Amino acid sequence: MAKTMGFFSYILFVFVYGSPFVQSRSLPKSSKTTVLDVTASIQKTHTVLSFNPEAYTQELHNQQEQSSSPSNSLTLKLHSRASIHKPSHGDYKSLTLARLERDSARVRSLITRLDLAANGITQSDLKPVDNGNGFQFGAEELQGPIISGTSQGSGEYFSRIGIGKPPSQVYMVLDTGSDVNWVQCAPCADCYQQADPIFEPSASSSYTPLTCETQKCKSLDTSECRNNTCLYEVSYGDGSYTVGDFVTETITLGSAAVNNVAIGCGHNNEGLFVGAAGLLGLGGGSLSFPSQLNASSFSYCLVDRDSDSTSTLEFDSPIPPNGITAPLHRNRELDTFYYLGLTGMSVGGESLPIPESVFQMEASGNGGVIIDSGTAVTRLQTDTYNTLRDAFVKGTTGLTSVDSVALFDTCYNLSSKSSVVVPTVSFHFPEGKELPLPAKNYLVPVDSDGTFCFAFAPTTSALSIIGNVQQQGTRVGFDFSNSLVGFSPNNC
Repeated sequence: MAKTMGFFSYILFVFVYGSPFVQSRSLPKSSKTTVLDVTASIQKTHTVLSFNPEAYTQELHNQQEQSSSPSNSLTLKLHSRASIHKPSHGDYKSLTLARLERDSARVRSLITRLDLAANGITQSDLKPVDNGNGFQFGAEELQGPIISGTSQGSGEYFSRIGIGKPPSQVYMVLDTGSDVNWVQCAPCADCYQQADPIFEPSASSSYTPLTCETQKCKSLDTSECRNNTCLYEVSYGDGSYTVGDFVTETITLGSAAVNNVAIGCGHNNEGLFVGAAGLLGLGGGSLSFPSQLNASSFSYCLVDRDSDSTSTLEFDSPIPPNGITAPLHRNRELDTFYYLGLTGMSVGGESLPIPESVFQMEASGNGGVIIDSGTAVTRLQTDTYNTLRDAFVKGTTGLTSVDSVALFDTCYNLSSKSSVVVPTVSFHFPEGKELPLPAKNYLVPVDSDGTFCFAFAPTTSALSIIGNVQQQGTRVGFDFSNSLVGFSPNNC
């Protein structure tokens, strides 16, 4: 079977950095410093390891049976991964290291995918080789090693969605960096563990296989026919993959049913999706769920990854009037990703001397800045990262530095403090708009002993990625009609 890279990751956010010509006096007024609650952050590291997802899931099921409002028919609850699947790690540091390893594999794959597209190479140009541990494409390795699915689960955020008619309620990973929707299906040649029963196609009256001549089948990066039915295969950067029949099904969101949605019925699935039954692609391609829904917009708010709190994923919801907006750009070489126009960045109220061109997409489709819900740590070009880090360190006094942790090279021992004051890190957009980040969105715990690290990392790629650590607690909206991205802090 030919290999499809419908592909991974909840992709999404994008900022573009600071022009040296933007002076700090011309920037909107904002606090030069912000406070990090060290005690609360450390407490969460203990909570995530002791949380009981089974009890929490049962409570959610009960709530769902008790209430269903038509006014919220296109609004879905959004859960952190920890709410659905308890981490198997014995301590928070090993959990952090596993997350960062998975995060790095994802970033490598995103960058490789864009590089191939910018050079006019499609997935169908590459010949897949099954080495027994997932597929690789010729000399170009598009995925990292497969890590046991029992470790964490690949998606950081899930939503409960109905599949089929009558609907079978399952948890789905939400991924703005993917277009192909899919769910694990019986019979399973190879299925990983999930919280709900495996979807049974024979129990659904709306299950309809797609033929190879349909446009939806032809929209796959690559496809294969078996008895004139369409087969799909999608691989992800962390080594996960799914293979099966490409079909149409009814998808239920709250009380609203959407018919004839193209979705993969996966009979052979492996990787880091533990807990969820599959993936809902929220990218910009024609097969993504927003595209098939013909949504004019959608928004989400990512709660703390280690929290049992919930938020919402909303379709056709306008950006709030007080939202901070920036241009939404698209890449003609790769329509999945969401790019953001950004003009600068500041630390402690002072704009950084970073050329705006660093964050602009090249004519070839390379470079630019994307927003990705699946990448945890924001990646910036090395020189840009160094400028940001040095400004942060210069503005941070009285904190004890410690050795680096994995990809974090700026870490502190805050074990003796209940709170600390640090310089505010802000993103800047056209028309003088500014998005200041709360301290917990860039100074994060990496263990339960008080070690905190600056949650940005360098990359040698021309592509920058804004990850979900920086997005937490902010409603992010994508307005396709007006080509805008909106940020609404504290609107979960």
